[in-house]
Amino acid sequence: MSKNKPHKGLLKRVRITKSGLVKHKSANSKHLKSGKSPNRLRRLRKDKFASNAEAGALERQLHRRLRGRDQDRATIKRSPTPAQSKAAKAAKAEKAAAAEKAKAPAGK
Repeated sequence: MSKNKPHKGLLKRVRITKSGLVKHKSANSKHLKSGKSPNRLRRLRKDKFASNAEAGALERQLHRRLRGRDQDRATIKRSPTPAQSKAAKAAKAEKAAAAEKAKAPAGK
């Protein structure tokens, strides 16, 4: 089966910070600035991070977890380590075995 590959065009347009925020350049801020008001140009300079909804859409294109402008680091669920996965499976199997033992009739 083939690997999930990140969207190369998107990778060229955004930068992902170490904390998982998506930094981007605002649209309409490169040229033809004389026709835009100073307030509009100031607004275009400010907003450089993707919102929560945008980050969710970008996650699907880049195949990795990202963080939106208003999210804390703790809100991102981390993938478990192999050791954590193994421990969770063992605990689940143990719980299932205990449930089976409790269901079995206690006689004979």
